[in-house]
Amino acid sequence: MTQASRLRLDAERIWRAGLNAVDSTALVQGVIDRRAETLSICGHDISVDSVRRIAVVGAGKAGAGMAAGFEQAVGPGLLQKVVGWVNVPTDCVRPLEKVHLHAARPAGVNEPTQAGVDGALKILDCVSQLGADDVCIVLLSGGGSALLPAPLPEVGLADKLAVTRLLMQSGASIRELNCVRKHLSLIKGGRLAQATNAGLVITLIISDVVGDPLDVIASGPTVEDHSTAAEALEILSRYAADPDDVPQSVWQALRRAAQNTKGVSALPAKVFNHVIGNNATALHAAAAEARRLGYHVKSLGSEIQGEAAAVGRQLAEMCRAARDDGRPEPPPLCILSGGEPVVHLADTSAPRKGGRNQELVLSALVHLWNDGMRGVGLLSGGTDGEDGPTDAAGAFADDTVVTEARRKRLDPATFLAVHDSYHFFEACGGLLITGPTHTNVMDVRVGLVRATDRPTE
Repeated sequence: MTQASRLRLDAERIWRAGLNAVDSTALVQGVIDRRAETLSICGHDISVDSVRRIAVVGAGKAGAGMAAGFEQAVGPGLLQKVVGWVNVPTDCVRPLEKVHLHAARPAGVNEPTQAGVDGALKILDCVSQLGADDVCIVLLSGGGSALLPAPLPEVGLADKLAVTRLLMQSGASIRELNCVRKHLSLIKGGRLAQATNAGLVITLIISDVVGDPLDVIASGPTVEDHSTAAEALEILSRYAADPDDVPQSVWQALRRAAQNTKGVSALPAKVFNHVIGNNATALHAAAAEARRLGYHVKSLGSEIQGEAAAVGRQLAEMCRAARDDGRPEPPPLCILSGGEPVVHLADTSAPRKGGRNQELVLSALVHLWNDGMRGVGLLSGGTDGEDGPTDAAGAFADDTVVTEARRKRLDPATFLAVHDSYHFFEACGGLLITGPTHTNVMDVRVGLVRATDRPTE
């Protein structure tokens, strides 16, 4: 096995170990304990005899696996009391016994749709019919904001979609994007919890946001909202170069809301939110696998943000320093990091396709282009199996990819300049394609360094 092949195989093993640790079915099963006549969920005990119905609702890329895990954990007897509806991407739909998985958007298109609106209104209707003898279980994961759209009637889906696209294309952070979303929604920002009279509401969350802020993940449908419409207005004003880029219905709705100082009222004590998996969970498992494969591990943590291209250059430089100077540790070394950087798209008429993980790896490759990436392998992938509007989770780069690019006379810097990372890696065999993973805890990056002889002059 060549060194490049070894690096690629090890990088994928390490990345997939992190992915397996946040398997959505297993995470849900791990927090549910069925003991005789008691169902315990995250330490909340529910009497099997006294509960009338258990409504399971929610949204997210991990929704199918989470719902399946819930059904399996409660057992066949109690399952007869379960009803449910969860919004998921089209390619995640599969038959379950009691919980209906609703195709709320096409695969690879992280935007709200009319199908998503229909599903969100169905969820609101379902929870509004619950009473004191009922339990409401809410399953939330990454992608939940786009999969759970319920725009204000005076705004409508088309105008909300226009705002979502503007913010995403302008590089707004997930916090900024969700702040605006919440103040244009009937279901986000605690409004789902307010819509039900269930005696107990338990939300199980797989976090896809840096720091696991409950009010930001899926825009916090069961979390009291402390943001304001005034903040949403400020965010839009900052990212909209021309006020006409934002529909007038949106400006009017936010200005009207900003005049209402009461905001969302406090949620009742019956509502409990629990994070059951996050990026740190994945990094911990990835580090264990790297050590098992014989690497020293340097973890940069789960909160890496900023520009994807800049993060890629920094990771590349760390790998170069380890290889050439033994800093921060000599090879064999595995550098791990997680988080969710952004891409600010440059204006161009050239065709392009890609995502933040592919851009990050391409930027790293450009940084190491002159020495051929000898002894270095880099992988960055979204744990949801999606990276931008593509069928790839991310990309991998090593000396083999560089060699193929040179053979085909492809200049990676030219592709990077227009954010066309997908077509570069497609041509060079560097795409990471997994299909839907039924989970989402942001991105995991693996940088591997092995000792190599220095080239002679």
